[in-house]
Amino acid sequence: MSTMLEKKALSEPDEFRPFQDGKGRLAVVTVGDVTMGRGEFEPGWRWSEHVKPIVGTDCCQAAHTGVVLEGRIVVKMNDGSEMEYGPGDAFYMPPGHDAWVVGDRRCVLIDFTGVAKYAKPH
Repeated sequence: MSTMLEKKALSEPDEFRPFQDGKGRLAVVTVGDVTMGRGEFEPGWRWSEHVKPIVGTDCCQAAHTGVVLEGRIVVKMNDGSEMEYGPGDAFYMPPGHDAWVVGDRRCVLIDFTGVAKYAKPH
């Protein structure tokens, strides 16, 4: 555990991870022992179309915990259950899902747990 104060701007992250076809990106920072990110998902973004080709898994294998800042996103689990999230919603999304942006506005969210390996080739 770090004993020093730290600050990083998500506008100037440690790393940007772009999604396929220009459908958004993930800004990644590590502060202390935590890697977190700001996801920007453009209208038409879908995990199975814009991240799956990068990672090569059948579904998203990350567990995400965070908050939606703007826009809307639907998450569908492999068991068929699904939930829609919007601005101000805190979320937990377990591994084993697909997701997509709803409507014609981009979805922006902060993810505190599912970023370390998200949208990185294996």
